[in-house]
Amino acid sequence: MDLTWLGHACFRARGREGVVLMDPPDPKSGHAIPKTEAHLVTMSHDHPGHSSVASVGGKPVVLSGPGEYEVQEILVTGIRTFHDDEKGAQRGVNTVFTVRLDDLVLCHLGDLGHVLAAADLEKIGEIDVCLLPIAGPETNLSAAMAAEIVHQLEPKVVVPMSYDPDNTKRETPYGRLLQEVGVKDVTPVPKLSLTRSSLPGELQVIALDSRAR
Repeated sequence: MDLTWLGHACFRARGREGVVLMDPPDPKSGHAIPKTEAHLVTMSHDHPGHSSVASVGGKPVVLSGPGEYEVQEILVTGIRTFHDDEKGAQRGVNTVFTVRLDDLVLCHLGDLGHVLAAADLEKIGEIDVCLLPIAGPETNLSAAMAAEIVHQLEPKVVVPMSYDPDNTKRETPYGRLLQEVGVKDVTPVPKLSLTRSSLPGELQVIALDSRAR
C-alpha cells in the first residue's frame, strides 16, 4: 500500500484492492489538490476543506457518515465523534474512518477534537497507521491531546496532518507533538509504502511531503 499526502487532511491510499481518497478539499477552501482518480472517497465532516468531490476523478463510492461498509473488498468503518470536546456544541460532528486496505488498517481521524471514549476505541479496534490532525486547539487537537490519542490507539505508524509543512518549529503544534511522543526530528518523505511485514516494531512518526504544494 502506498500512502500520499495531498495536503491539509487529504490522503490517497493506493493498494491492490483499489484507491481510497480521504477528506478531499474544495478548491475554494484554500487547499486545492490535483485531479485524483479514486474508487472510494471518505469525508469526515461537512466542511469545504474536507468534503468535496470536485477534484475526484472516476465514479467513486462516497462515504460520509457512521456505519460499516465494503467497497471492492476494502472494509471501512465510520465512527461518529465530534469536532470539539463539548460533544459538537461548538463545531459539530466528525466521523473517524478506519480503512482496511491490503491487510493494513488506516485510521483517519478527520477533525477529531477530543480524546476517544472507550466505546469509540472498541469500534476502531486495532490499527496500523493513524492519520493524526495537529493544527492546534483553535481547530481541533492540542499536542497533548494528540499524544494521548496515540497512546489510546497504539498504532505502529503516526502520520501528522492538517498542519503547515513550512512551519514545523518546536513551538508549533507539530513540533510539540513530536516532543510529546519522544521524537526529535522527522525528515519528510514523498510517500509511505507499507506491507504487513514491513510495519515497524515500535511507534514511528512519519511526515509526508504535501503533494498539493
